[in-house]
Amino acid sequence: MPARKDADRVLLYTDGACAGNPGPGGWGAILVHASSGRRQEISGASRATTDNRMELTAVIEGLRRLRRASDVDIYSDSRYVVEGMSTWIHNWIRRGWMTSAKKPVLNEDLWRTLLDLVQGQKDVRFHWVRGHAGHRENERCDRLAVEALQELLDGS
Repeated sequence: MPARKDADRVLLYTDGACAGNPGPGGWGAILVHASSGRRQEISGASRATTDNRMELTAVIEGLRRLRRASDVDIYSDSRYVVEGMSTWIHNWIRRGWMTSAKKPVLNEDLWRTLLDLVQGQKDVRFHWVRGHAGHRENERCDRLAVEALQELLDGS
């Protein structure tokens, strides 16, 4: 296997937050381009959502910012996102977007969008990090998500 080129390597850190579940929510993401060290912080919010939708949205919006196909390492404290993309999604697709309990997959719209974005990249790897455990980038993403949520609530 050829060596990965740092020029095409991106680290994507993500987090989501919700005030109530469902309720208003926010998401935050940080992209770090390995070759240049360029760093981009992004965030947003939604009036009616869930924790899981915000976690997925953070990854989706991070991947949407990439201008070309890259090797991407995604770091999330959401087992839902990491396990979903690493393990569950293959079975959901095989079953026609149904769970093992024969129920429709929740957030199918976002999973489909995420899958399309991942397939547009060179190589994507999902990594789980423990939330609220001092991981610098995860803590910053959490603050971005909470700030976006607070801005939404303050503007209501």
